[in-house]
Amino acid sequence: MLTLTGERVIPKLMKPRNGLLMEHIARYEFAGRFVWGRVLDIACGVGYGCEVLLKGQNRWVIKEVTGVDIDRQSIDYAREHYNFPKASFLVENAIDRSLPEKLGSFDCIISFETIEHLEDDMGFLQNLQKLLSPGGLLVISTPLGRGRGKPCNEPYHFHQYTLDEFTKMLDRYFTQTDIYLQRDVIIEKPIAKKKYYLAVALCRH
Repeated sequence: MLTLTGERVIPKLMKPRNGLLMEHIARYEFAGRFVWGRVLDIACGVGYGCEVLLKGQNRWVIKEVTGVDIDRQSIDYAREHYNFPKASFLVENAIDRSLPEKLGSFDCIISFETIEHLEDDMGFLQNLQKLLSPGGLLVISTPLGRGRGKPCNEPYHFHQYTLDEFTKMLDRYFTQTDIYLQRDVIIEKPIAKKKYYLAVALCRH
């Protein structure tokens, strides 16, 4: 049975106005404006993002959503609670180098709050690049911090990047990177002197 730990979002166990939940849903609603075709939600957690996407404004142009997570309990939960005709859920490791061979390619990939958890962050980006079809779109987010590999206050995080670091990392693997910043439920182009704590990037293959 899944329980709340403070790191994994489980909407059915949280109050609707929970700030953490609202911020996460806002990211999926943002992504839902851009996605189409075959969509991969990598490190999907309990699968609630698939529901947001399949009920969002671009639901008509989504062919399928595949949710992948390393945690079997989370995938079992997703299959039970978010069993939509266009959704499927698989237990896989995001940094498994054979993942592109196993899953094929995707028109759009969503990766929210994942890269900071992975020591092999560059290997993860290489996987995303291989999984993304030519002309495809990656929507990826991460909290901002002191810098890659530097100590942070989050026990589950290996890295918390500066905005410049995050942008340059993405530029190594993708031809175009468009940066948005998030504060609470607002995701927008950066406004001068406004403080943000999370970056959301749209990356083109």
